[in-house]
Amino acid sequence: MSQRPFKTLGIQQIAIGGPSKEKLKTLWVDMLGLEVTGNFVSERENVDEDICAMGAGAFKVEVDLMQPLDPEKKPAVHTTPLNHVGVWIDDLPKAVEWLSAQGVRFAPGGIRRGAAGFDITFLHPKGNEEFPIGGEGVLIELVQAPPEVVEAFARLAAA
Repeated sequence: MSQRPFKTLGIQQIAIGGPSKEKLKTLWVDMLGLEVTGNFVSERENVDEDICAMGAGAFKVEVDLMQPLDPEKKPAVHTTPLNHVGVWIDDLPKAVEWLSAQGVRFAPGGIRRGAAGFDITFLHPKGNEEFPIGGEGVLIELVQAPPEVVEAFARLAAA
């Protein structure tokens, strides 16, 4: 295995799905005090999500509260309550190239702009014959970290 040409820096987000994001907001916003910082709606991804936040600066973590636009369509963002975990990556294109060469399976869609405005891609929850390494049942989002996040994690690692 060749040396990994990228770093996984930290948690960027967790995404939680349910039939109604209003019930999710009762817990995460009303009870736990997270702030709603945006909303993202995508027919392609069958999602209406409120983007919430905890923490600040480079160490802010998104908590995305998701409901499907159509509960009968896929992707079914509500059928797995913990929908996915997003991790900051310092060099997303290099990560995708290297991980693919190691046999990691990616979900369809490639690198694209995500709900929070960062480039993203997803590791498939399950491996297959061609790409045997998957998320073992967990959808994992790789998120291109902006320069200030890369720098903040580098300062933290050096301390």
